[in-house]
This record gives sequence, structure tokens and C-alpha cells, in this order.
Amino acid sequence: MSERPIAQALRDIAHMLHPHESFDSLLDHIGDASIVLLGEASHGTREFYRLRSVITRRLITDLHFNAIAVEADWPDALRISRYIQHASADTSAEQALGSFQRFPRWMWRNTEVLALVRWLHMYNQSISQTTARVGFFGIDIYSLRKSMEAVIHYLERVDPAAAQRARARYSCFDHLAEDPQRYGYATTFGMKEDCQEEVIQQLVAMTTEAERYLAQDGRAASDELFYAQQNARVAQNAESYYRAMFSGRDESWNVRDTHMLETVEALRQYIGTRNADPAHPAKLIIWAHNSHIGDARATEMGVHGQLNLGQLVRQQYDTQQTYLLGFTTHAGTVTAASDWDGHTESKLVRPSIDGSVERLFHETGLGDFFLPIRQSDAAQSLLQQRRLERAIGVIYLPHSERVSHYFHAYPARQFDALIHIDHTTAVQPLDHSDHWLHEEVPDTYPSGM
Repeated sequence: MSERPIAQALRDIAHMLHPHESFDSLLDHIGDASIVLLGEASHGTREFYRLRSVITRRLITDLHFNAIAVEADWPDALRISRYIQHASADTSAEQALGSFQRFPRWMWRNTEVLALVRWLHMYNQSISQTTARVGFFGIDIYSLRKSMEAVIHYLERVDPAAAQRARARYSCFDHLAEDPQRYGYATTFGMKEDCQEEVIQQLVAMTTEAERYLAQDGRAASDELFYAQQNARVAQNAESYYRAMFSGRDESWNVRDTHMLETVEALRQYIGTRNADPAHPAKLIIWAHNSHIGDARATEMGVHGQLNLGQLVRQQYDTQQTYLLGFTTHAGTVTAASDWDGHTESKLVRPSIDGSVERLFHETGLGDFFLPIRQSDAAQSLLQQRRLERAIGVIYLPHSERVSHYFHAYPARQFDALIHIDHTTAVQPLDHSDHWLHEEVPDTYPSGM
């Protein structure tokens, strides 16, 4: 079947999105799922953040989801969680976002996330039972130094002697904790002994002493212990991640996404126990890039040995318990950098290329739409063939876009549904830069004629 008939057939299945879309049909498709993964085709697109926020609010208010788990570091996101649960000294949403200081700050320090944090703070204010308040947690792995410091800080309050032991174990990293990639390099090439045993010992110690710590302060102690245990888990997995970086991209990627699954499982178990309702497991909303939430087995990366969070949750839980929603775009602008640790820029996104799922969706002529896949045999048939798919992370290189940002995938097996926004705009950072400007798109864009 040529592209035009496929595009025309998709028109009959897709649901056009309106300016004030309520997403009733999406919630119907999600049904009883307790883990909903919301993707993004870039880390810098305003519409992806905005629509995920709208969907998140509906999931919380209508389907009673308990927490949001995001592609961010545990300590930084935990500060937001404390704020929205009215358990911190921060007096504003912007202040609560203050821990996001490493590159790329705009991923979480942007106007769309700020609006969501404000809404979560107000929503939780109406919930008198503190254990029922919605949380906001990070599932990523990059906070080695911060997480170790958080473990020690917790132990200094509850068990000073244990804090001394933790400090001694973590001293194995010495000054390399400030630059964990150097730690990974040094250990991989024999310039330093690794610290694997030390971080494992510390996580085990946090577990074996749990009952004693819990006996001190009751429910409040339970939260703080869980947060500290998760920081110890981050330290252990981050140590593995930075060593794996120099063994190959697939290995380090797999360590990272396996850690994401471990965090999701830990959150589900802890929140479920905290709410004392074993009959109803904790319900999580996960925000991450399409490359993390679209089933890796349906992509060329999966063929090369990578796994990801979307694949793992499908394997771990019943199909009806999970829902994978991806996002795509044809053209527009994006907030990104040209190099790692580079300036934050607003960049033009090139029109999608022939043979890509994005170009196919553009050719439907629908503009913005929601496309159910899992519940539609027709959509599965139309999207069963392998296509190119675009992924923009925190770096965007338009001049090498085909090599740098496209990969092959089978969309029908990769996602349960897709939302396509034909023309998107760059998310606005809270930290303004002379290099970030909202460019006026020429009248001739994207044709250039």
C-alpha cells in the first residue's frame, strides 16, 4: 500500500485534537491501567509538556493516580514532591525547582513544569490525609554525589555511627564523585579499584537497619527511610552505570533503564503500603522520552541489544496494567543545545523526512490528533511495517539529522497509542539565555520556497 492510501485510512481512525481537548477518549482507552507512560519526541517541546500535564491532571482527578515519576534525578525531584505535599520550607513552585542545576536545566526548569507544580501544590492542599497526597519522583540515575550526600545526611539524624560508616564507604570515590565519568574511566582502565562492594554494602545496611529506624518516629520516619533507601539504590546503580559507560552504549543504557524499572517497582510497593490498600496497587504516571517508553523490542536499538522501560513494564506487568503513549511532530521549533553542556538554544526543527512515521502523520492533513493503536486492529495493520522515527534529546543537530536523530521502528508494536502535533514550539526555560530566542518562523517555512 502506498503512503497516500495509508494516510487516508488513518484519517478514519484518528481523533482530531481540539484547543481545549479533554482527552475523554484517551482515558477510556487507558481504562484500568495502573502504569501510564507518557512520552515525548524531544526534551524541549512545549506542546509535549503541556499535553502531558493536561493528561496527568485528568489521570489524577478522574482515575485517582497516586504519583508522577519522571526522567529526572531522585534528589532534585524529591524537593518538588515535598513542596507539592506541603512538607517543605520552599514557599513557591519556582523555589522548589531550584535543585535542577545541572545540564539540561530547561528539561524541568521551564514554564510548563512550573505550571504543573503549582497545580499539584493546590490540588494536594484540598487533601487532608497526607498519605493520599500526590507525589513527584525522579527515576533517573545521574545523581551519584547528591544521593550519597543525602544518605549520609539522613543517617546523621537517626544514627550518627552509621553515618560515619556510610561516609567511610562512600569515601572510596574520593574526589571522583564530582565527575563520575572520570570514575568510570579510571576503574575501567585499571587506574583505580571500583567501589561496587562499598555501595552494595551501604544499600544492604539501609535495609537491615530499617526496622530500628522506623521505630523512632513512626509514619514520618517511614517516608524519610524510603527516600534514603532510594538514594542508596541510586548510588549503587549509578556506580554500575558509570563503569558500564566505557564498556559500550548498550550496556550503560540497559543499566539506566533497569534502574528506572526498579524505581517504579519500589514506588508502587511503597505507595501501596503507605496507603494501606493492598487491593488497589499504586497507580503511577511516568514522564520520559519516547526512547525510554516505547517498547525497545520494536526498534532497531532493541535488535542491537538495548532494552528500555516500556519493554520492561510490559514484561513485568499484565498488558492491561500498562499503557504506552508516544508523541510525534512534523516540524516547528525546539529547545536544545548543540553540544553537551552547551548553550540553551531555540532551534528550528526540520520537516520530517520521507519514509518516517512523522511524515505519514503529516500527510493525513489532520494536524493534531490522537491515534489509538492497541484497541484498533486497523491502526495496527496500517502501522505494522518498519518506518523511520525521529528522536531529539537535549542535543539537536539538524545538519546531520538523518544520522543523528532517526532510527527504524515498528510503531504498531512500539506504542499503545500516539499523539501527533504537526507543528510544535520550543518550551520556554525559566533561566533566560541570550542564546535562547523565540524565532519567528518565516511564512515560507517549512518549504523554504
